[in-house]
Formats: sequence, structure tokens, C-alpha cells
Amino acid sequence: MATNTSDEIKDGAIQTVGSQDPEAPSAEVSGQKQSLSDKFTIFASGAALVSDGYFNNLMTMVNVILAKQYPKSYTASVKTRVSNSLLVGEIFGQVVVGLTCDYLGRKFAIIVTTLMIVIGGILAAASSGKTPEGLFWMMTVARGIVGFGTGGEYPASSTSASEAANQRSLKSRGPIFILVTNLPLSFGTPLAVSIFLIVFSACHQAHYNTVWRVCFGLGCLLPLSVFYFRIRMLNSVLYRRGAIKRDVPYKLVLRYYWKSLIGTCGAWFLYDFVTFPNGVFSGTIIASVIPSTTKDVILKTGEWNLLLGALALPGVFLGAFLCDRLGRKYTMMLGFSGYLVFGLIIGLSYDKITKIVPLFVVFYGLMQSSGNMGPGDMLGLISSETYATSVRGTCYGLSAAVGKAGAAIGTQAFTPIQTNLGKRWTFIIAAIVGVVGVLVTYFFIENLSGEDLAERDRRFRAYLVENGWDGEMGEEDLKALAEDGQIPGEGIVVPNEAFNEEK
Repeated sequence: MATNTSDEIKDGAIQTVGSQDPEAPSAEVSGQKQSLSDKFTIFASGAALVSDGYFNNLMTMVNVILAKQYPKSYTASVKTRVSNSLLVGEIFGQVVVGLTCDYLGRKFAIIVTTLMIVIGGILAAASSGKTPEGLFWMMTVARGIVGFGTGGEYPASSTSASEAANQRSLKSRGPIFILVTNLPLSFGTPLAVSIFLIVFSACHQAHYNTVWRVCFGLGCLLPLSVFYFRIRMLNSVLYRRGAIKRDVPYKLVLRYYWKSLIGTCGAWFLYDFVTFPNGVFSGTIIASVIPSTTKDVILKTGEWNLLLGALALPGVFLGAFLCDRLGRKYTMMLGFSGYLVFGLIIGLSYDKITKIVPLFVVFYGLMQSSGNMGPGDMLGLISSETYATSVRGTCYGLSAAVGKAGAAIGTQAFTPIQTNLGKRWTFIIAAIVGVVGVLVTYFFIENLSGEDLAERDRRFRAYLVENGWDGEMGEEDLKALAEDGQIPGEGIVVPNEAFNEEK
């Protein structure tokens, strides 16, 4: 039978029998200290997730100036490799850190991801080589390290933010989660372009080598700014009660969550397949539609790209507003429908609409904004609410990793699609993906109600027990206490009264 900790509330403090870790539930963690930690966690999660949006979208403009700086060496294949390296790193980071934050705790995982982002960012800024090819390989490896860190932020920061928001404000958990996860991720786009334009102007629209190095280096300041708060945070109450430290019954997990995993993995793959290449190559796309007679093409490209990033932000707030009113599932379907509408408008009228750059950028921005409103907002929220605390990081990380695989494939396929089918087809394919996304969401995504995450933990625990699992749940082995008679049961720990009633 599954074991769990036994909780008591005394003088506003949470005390759980049977643990010796000062951050585990056995130690008295005052309500005030835990509350402060929850606030730290929510704040630090948002501030650090900006790094992912920043480093992903920084390449939008860096690709443009590297092509100018190294016109012969920075070929389409090299551009794709450098851009994709962060995505590949993110896939590994999401899987590894997803497992780590379930086994070793949210705090440990978050500190590791912060260090990886900083180290990778420093190496990227210092990229060098005897030949341009050597420089690009060092940049590729450095961005891969950054990717491991930013990828790990998804399960580590998002699960922490969800659990902290659940503890702080259950009724507002959905909007709070969106505003500290997808908003920073989306804000990374205009932030990266704004910093690029400032540095580019400070360098008198020249000195390309200095521009991209400074931009990479400034990205390290984002995670460092919240490192103190991350060191001070505590693991959530939900985690301390529901963690499975060993012998995780993955077969039972898969049997219980197979449908949900198809939904979150599939929808995330489709979303990232569209949104990431359109983000990474948006600078290249916009540069291609700016008239060749225009002076300062790089500056104009950056300005239009800044507008594009700004137009994508309102979708985040609209999704936060609709998630409780319309529901997570139907908000996501609405967002995928936006891909269908705006993708077809741009794709079918591409030759005409690209002659009017402002109109093209507005519709392009509306397509990106609909993605933010739907799958951009909802996928993280749904993944953090669907799965039990004991496997939340693992399932969240796996879903996000499949999504990043879609991003890598989409980025790899982007140039061949433009070359062989025509530029309009990148938008027509986005419309097709929107239709598939609606279907996957409808058939495989649960219509969540925003209930207390502890309720889902209890149902999952009951399922494990009914299917013969006899492992331990919580941060301490309580079997010895049960055998000593400190917890009722014949050598078996009874988790709590609510569980007994469910059983």
C-alpha cells in the first residue's frame, strides 16, 4: 500500500510525522515561511522563464547579422544548426530535469537550470574559433547548454509555480500560472529584439561581432537576477506530501495517464512545430518582404519584428481571462482555430499581402497571438494540472520535450518547405496544423475544472493502491513508524482519513 505523511496543523504551522530533512514535512515549517517561499517561487519562476523566450528569439536578429558578417560561411544549414542547437538542448533538459525535480525536489532542479543558463550564455558570448566554422560549432554547443537549462525551466519552474499558486490562491491558480509562465516566455520576444536594437544602435549599426556577443552576455543577467530567491525557496507542501522517491510505478502511470499524455504531447508537438520556426525565422521572413530599395534593412527588420512580438502579447492576457470562463480545453481549441484562420489568410494571399508590409506584420502577429491565447497559455497549465504531484515533473517534462522535438523538426523543415513549395506554404501548413490541433485537443485533452491539485493526488494514490502498488509516498519512509505503533496499521501506513474514505 502507498504510504504518505501524516499532517497536523499547530499554531499556523504544518507539521508532518516522520521526516528529518529540515525542508521535509516532518520539520515545523511555519505558515509564514511557507507563504513567503510560495511568493518567491511564483516570482522567480516568471523572471527566469524570460530566459527561454529571450535566447530562443534572440537568434531571430542574430541570424540576420551573422548572415551579413559571414555571407559565405553562414549558410542555410549552419543557420539551422545553430538555431536548432538550443531546441535539442531543451529536449534533453526537459526530460532529465523533469525526472530530477520529481526525485530530488523542485528546488534542486531549479538551481541546476539557473546555473546551466548562465554558463551556456557566457560560453555563447565568448564563442571563437580559428575559422568561422569553428566559431559556429562553439556557438552551437554553448546554445545547447543554454537549451538544457531553459528546457529544464519548463518542468522545474512551471510545476513549482503551479503548486505554489495552488497553495496561495486556488481560485486564481490558472490566470496566475499563465502570467508567470507563458507571459514571460512571450515577453522574451520583444525583450530580445529591444535589447538587440539598443545594442545595434549603440554600435552605430556596425561592429556586428560586438552586437551579438553583448546580446548573448546580457541574457545571463535574467536568471542571475532571481538566483537568490531560488536558493531561499522551499519545496512545495504538495511535493513534500506526494513525492515518490523510489520505485516509481511507471507502467501504472502510463496506464492511468496514456490518454492525457497523447493529448499534451501531441498538442505541444503541433504548437511548437508552428510557433518556433515562425519565431526563429521571423526576422528572415520580414527581411524578405521589405523592399530591396529600403535603407538600413537590418534596423527596419528589427523594428517590424518588435511590432510582431508586441502583437503576440495580447493573446496571453486573453487566454488568462478565458481559461476559467471558457475552460482550458475550449480555450486551446479556439487558439488552434486562429492558426487555421490567419494561416489561410496569409498563405492564400501571400503575393499581395507581402507587398503591404504593415498589413502582413499585423496578420502575422494575430496568428502568433492566437497561438499564445490557446496552446501557448493552456499547454503548460493543463500539463501542470492533469498529472499528480509525484509524476508531475516527469509528465510535464516529457510533454514539453515532445513539443520541442516538434520545434526542432519544424525549424529543420522550414527552409526546405520555403525552397521547394514556396514561402506561402509555411502559413498554409500552419493552418493545417491548426485543424489537427483542434482534433487532438477535443479527443485527448480533459476538460479540467481547476480543482485543488491535492484532490487529483488522492485519486491517483487510490488508483496505485488498488492496482497493488506498495511503495512509499512522501519524503520519508514511515513503515518503521507504523510498525512501532506511531501510525495506525499493521505495519502499513494509512495516509489520511480522506484516503481511507476513498478506498
